[in-house]
Amino acid sequence: IRDSLGSLEAAWHAPLRDFPVLPGRGRQALAQFDRFRRRWGEAPLEHWAQQVQGGRRVLLPGDGASPPQLAELERPPLALHWRGYGSLWPCLARRQAVAVVGTRRPSRHGLAIAEALGRALAAAGWPVVSGLAEGIDAACHRGCLVGGGRPVGVLGTPLERVYPRHHGALQRQVGEQGLLISEHPAGTPVRAGHFASRNRLQVALAGAVVVVECPERSGALHSARLAWRQQLPLWVVPADATRVSARGSNRLLGASASVLLEPADLVNQLGPGPLARSVRAPQPLASPAPEPAAADGALLRALGERASLEELCAQLQEPAGSLAPRLLALELAGLVRAEPGLHWRRI
Repeated sequence: IRDSLGSLEAAWHAPLRDFPVLPGRGRQALAQFDRFRRRWGEAPLEHWAQQVQGGRRVLLPGDGASPPQLAELERPPLALHWRGYGSLWPCLARRQAVAVVGTRRPSRHGLAIAEALGRALAAAGWPVVSGLAEGIDAACHRGCLVGGGRPVGVLGTPLERVYPRHHGALQRQVGEQGLLISEHPAGTPVRAGHFASRNRLQVALAGAVVVVECPERSGALHSARLAWRQQLPLWVVPADATRVSARGSNRLLGASASVLLEPADLVNQLGPGPLARSVRAPQPLASPAPEPAAADGALLRALGERASLEELCAQLQEPAGSLAPRLLALELAGLVRAEPGLHWRRI
């Protein structure tokens, strides 16, 4: 393209009709590039040129391996620098991964659950996406590594930087066993805003989001809101109501988030992941869930048009812990919709 139009600068401002159609790419890639530049306006073209000439591992807009959903973000990444298993990119492009997020200062219970989630998802064949931050992020990635899985770390720093510094060994292991991703080129200074902006990438690469524990002001809550906007399944682990570190995540339970009591419940709902060692072909998270068991007809009848969890417990004489997984199964099957205040409505 640069040779046909004279320069990268000319290509950036040229109308689509002037672009040659590259073999194997077609008009779809050109349309993606056009959406990208309209969102960004002026872009650092010199940076792109350096990446291409340097032959580094980097995905640029229009690259066939780049997850297409990233181009739909309000602020798509200018480039994705990566290290590790490139074979994971097809999974991320199909959103066949689970993002686990939470606070940097969790309780012992939160750390234990996060690590158990990482192990369980790894055993089921699901890539685990997180931010390699202190606390919940690190715990779920450690669990994924122990379980022999493929962790995906989305960094708020360049690949060469380690933050926090004592995560050097962990970051190296994630890069060796899974995938490290950053939108920041080498030499970019560390800024607080970079850690917040990576939330959009974590959610965009996943097909489901799990919030383990977080306070009322947290990047994990931002990730939860992004998951809702994108209509992704959102699970929340309930925690001690008196803990400041869990007030934000507990409040999500009063909205439309699904209760996650133990990792096995999540794995049972997701089924085998794209990396599962099984002859059965893995299915993306967006695939329709199986029809609910006939026994849940009673739950649907009790639900009527709309009911709260408290009302359902009273009608069916069953505890909330028994009904929550069944309501989640109905939600995944597309038969009910969760609403704020622990209410469900039939679709």
